[in-house]
Amino acid sequence: MSRPLAAGVLFALALVGTATMASAQGLITVQKLSAPLANELVGDTVATCAQKGYAVTAVVVDLEGVRQAMLRGNGAPIPTLDNAFYKAYSAASLTLARKEDSTKAVADRMAKNPATTIPQTPLPNVTYAVGGVTIMAGGKAIGAIGVSGAPGGQFDEECARAAIAKIQDRMK
Repeated sequence: MSRPLAAGVLFALALVGTATMASAQGLITVQKLSAPLANELVGDTVATCAQKGYAVTAVVVDLEGVRQAMLRGNGAPIPTLDNAFYKAYSAASLTLARKEDSTKAVADRMAKNPATTIPQTPLPNVTYAVGGVTIMAGGKAIGAIGVSGAPGGQFDEECARAAIAKIQDRMK
């Protein structure tokens, strides 16, 4: 092999190596619901609860806790706006490390463990109230939905799960 050709091959290999290192340190790809699907999810959740006589608010967040969609149902109390967000935010942030799927799973785990003697600092936007559900696609968490306003968190969660089931096949 001639020297110019060998130098060209080495240069090309160096470029490929640099490109590989750059992609390892560069951008990441994150999946989340599209705006239309997130809006459909909150709409179906509020409608499902309304059919049962519950006036609720539903909020969808991505895994960074950013609101993607929100809908306050007719007659849902004002505090449900914040509470639904807190439930979604908590489901998106607290459930990932332990592969839990809802704020109920977090609350159940905490109830089984002895109380801590270490003072706990309240975390902003975090609640342990039932009604936050992790949104999964392809076995991976992509966001969460929080629902507030039904006469119990278990009913908030039921409405969220029913709405997620309706769109599950389109989250690919």
